[in-house]
Amino acid sequence: MTRKIAVLGTGAIGSSVAADLVKAGYDVTLIDQWPAHVEAMRAHGLRVVMSDDDFTVPVSACHVCDLASRNDRFDIVMLAAKSYDTRWLTELIRPYLQADGVMVGLQNGMNDEAIAAIVGKERTLGCVVELSAEVFTPGLVQRNTTRKSTWFGFGELDGSYTARLREIEALMSCTAKISLTPNITGAKWTKLVNSSMILSVFGMLGLQSWQATDIPEVFKVCIRVGRETMAVGAALGYQLEPIFGFTAEQMMGSDDETVEKLLRAVLGHLGPNARKARGVVLQDYLKGRQTEVECLTGVVVEKGRMVNVPTPANDAVLYVNQQIRARALKPEASNIAIVERMMT
Repeated sequence: MTRKIAVLGTGAIGSSVAADLVKAGYDVTLIDQWPAHVEAMRAHGLRVVMSDDDFTVPVSACHVCDLASRNDRFDIVMLAAKSYDTRWLTELIRPYLQADGVMVGLQNGMNDEAIAAIVGKERTLGCVVELSAEVFTPGLVQRNTTRKSTWFGFGELDGSYTARLREIEALMSCTAKISLTPNITGAKWTKLVNSSMILSVFGMLGLQSWQATDIPEVFKVCIRVGRETMAVGAALGYQLEPIFGFTAEQMMGSDDETVEKLLRAVLGHLGPNARKARGVVLQDYLKGRQTEVECLTGVVVEKGRMVNVPTPANDAVLYVNQQIRARALKPEASNIAIVERMMT
């Protein structure tokens, strides 16, 4: 039986995944709230440019408002929207998800509980994503990680290995290297360690990864941010999980060593595209859009207070990003001095 798949939210990650699934012959519907992007895909197809591939596929794309008249029912929904759009988009798609269907959050942040609260834990699958891409032009994706350097980790929320988990593994093998884990929440928090260091910090500085990691002051702040995020996760009872294709042995070492490995992993995955790639927070600042910082660094700060773990570095990074959002600051390298002052 042909499985009907919806990719809900076709920004950089959603478009990259959807294009590969369509190219592999799957029945995929792309749903998005950016009208120009939907119309461009309808008219000209979806083009994805990578360092080792450049292809265009015809796609079935629809506006969010088209759902009610299409009367579709999906076996698999991949939610690839911003974390702050999780709840309303999950509510939106819930009537169109089959009773035995599954919803997968291809997102940054810790959104699985929110999804499960709406569609049910039995219809929710967790995912950790390592895919770098950008969409600034409707219908056109610049994918910075190749299929060989892209990684996805999937897991059931209860830690079991199921037939549908194996199905997702097979399905997604056309777009990335796939790992399955019985510790998906720990894996997602481990990714949050990485995101809090890279997305929130580099975004507030207006820098790409290769630029930021060469600045000693920035590198020190990143390590401090990562250590705090690890400490909060430990206090919450989360166990670090090897991600990005690392083995358990490679993840061993001191906290600083582990954090540095996670920090440098992104540059390794970007390879020849390292000097072109921009983190998603920086992309959002360039587009004049709301960022996910509140759903990344903000979660670390909030959870840290809950478990009485101080997070001065994350507090400072969150503050600077909030000031940029309020237009009191601009995303520029001099913001590192503000963070340093606040941490002391």
